[in-house]
Parts: sequence; C-alpha cells; structure tokens
Amino acid sequence: MKIDLDKIKQEKTIKELLEFGILNIDKPSGPTSFDVSDFVRKSLQDLGVKKTSHFGTLDPKVTGVLPVSLNRACKLTGFFLGEDKEYVGIMRIHEELELEKIKKMISEKFTGKILQTPPVKSRVKRQEREREIINFQLLEKDGKDILFLAEVQGGTYIRKLIDDLGKALDIGAHMLELRRIRAGIFKEDLEEYPSVNLYDFEKAIKEYKSGNEESLRKIIIPAEIVSQVYQVIKIKNNNLKQILTGKNIKYSDLIHKEKLSRDLPPGKIICVFCDGKFIEMAEIVDDDTFFAKPLFVLQPVEH
Repeated sequence: MKIDLDKIKQEKTIKELLEFGILNIDKPSGPTSFDVSDFVRKSLQDLGVKKTSHFGTLDPKVTGVLPVSLNRACKLTGFFLGEDKEYVGIMRIHEELELEKIKKMISEKFTGKILQTPPVKSRVKRQEREREIINFQLLEKDGKDILFLAEVQGGTYIRKLIDDLGKALDIGAHMLELRRIRAGIFKEDLEEYPSVNLYDFEKAIKEYKSGNEESLRKIIIPAEIVSQVYQVIKIKNNNLKQILTGKNIKYSDLIHKEKLSRDLPPGKIICVFCDGKFIEMAEIVDDDTFFAKPLFVLQPVEH
C-alpha cells in the first residue's frame, strides 16, 4: 500500500515539514555525526527546530549520507537504525598481493554472516556479534591501494572489516578513505531527495529567510517516508480520537480487514495511516480483540 509522499509534501507548510521531517545530509570529513546534527539544529533554531537526531554514526573522517531527523521525527530514529548500509572506500594492503587471492578470501570468510568484534575506540560493548556482509566487491587496484564497494548490515564496522581481512590474509590492511553512499532508503543520488551538503543547506535557509522557500522545501523529506520501510495499514477515523491518546488498534478499526495478509505475525512493526495522514508506528499483537499496540503516536499539534 503506497503512500503519496509528494502529495503530503505539497500540502504541508514549511513549518509542518520542519516539525516532522528529515534531511539527507552529505556529511563532510572532520566533524562528528553529532556535530553535524547539532549544526542542523542550531541553523534551524529560528524556524522552530528544537531537536535533531542522526540515523547511524559515521566516524569524523568518513563522509556521505547522514539522515538527520527534525523535531518529532526524532522519535522515528530507532525505526531506521539497523537498515542496510552501502559504502565505497579505499583500503591499503601492507604487502603486495594478487587481487584474485584477496577476492578468494572475501568469498570464503567475508561474505554472508560473519562474526565481528567492535573496535577498541567504539562506544558499544566489545563483544562478538553477528553481522551480514551482503556484497563486498573489489573494483580497482593501484599498487597496494584497492577501491572497494561494501553493502552491509547496519552496525557493521567497515574499518574493522578491512583490518580483519588484512589479518586473515596475513599481510595486514587498513582503510584510507570511506564514503557512505546509502543508509537504508536514503541514498546520495536519490532522485527525489539527494543528499545535500552543508553549504547548500545554509544557502536554502538564507533564501527562505529572504522570502523564497523553494530550496528549503525541496530538501526536507516528509518523515512519512518511513512508510517505505514498514508495511502500511490504514484505519477508519471513527475511533481515531482514542487511538491518538495511545489506545490499542482494534480489528474493527481496520479498513479492508478481510484483505489483510495472514502473514502479519505478532511482533511485526507496521506504519499506520488514516485519511492519508500518518498516525503511528505500531506492533502487531497476539490478541483476539486488539490488532496492534502503539510504539509511537504522532499526536496533532495544538495551535
């Protein structure tokens, strides 16, 4: 069930987009992900943005896609984390080795499910965890420097992946450069919402304050884009007032109940809409009366 994001965006004011929106920022090398998120907040403070949150940390030297949520869209951060990520980078092997031998090692030990221990400098507990390497390609070799493309499960440490590969080859390797080109559904070259650098972001704000909202409107992504990650369920509006106060969704609240797939197991997270508007993120429950319980409810803003 597809939601018309363009229509939602057109019908909202800039204030409404900033209240429940996302920016696909192109993070530069240098600042931390928190620094970038905080810069966005301070830049939009005059426009009513009090809170921002980024979707997945990038090391200071790593560039690329860093989605930043605004105001109430920050509540959706956890629903985007863990999505697959895609990177392009350069690794340096410490001794000369044929490309085919490296590819063979990747095929044998660094494709599919692997075990990875977070690096020493990471903020998470250093315990071995399973991660999936969806795609790991070596694109080009120039001496000891190798251009690579990696598509991995969220939470995978690319720098550690390269280090572990070097150890497995018994020659050593480290990462020289890294750029994230995709974080879940957010891409650097996404047709409707390509990543925006901080210069163009600031420029869009200045234009808006001068009376031209076109650039700023263009770069704000409606947070309803979460509907592209989770299955959409539509509900009737006759019990909406109670649902907006956090009440469970009943089977009688559903539209086209008979058309709902039977493969919606308890625990599955869904995205709930009513009359074309985002209502909540919910979790399906194993109950004869109730269909789903709320995880995050977007209550109407009182003007």
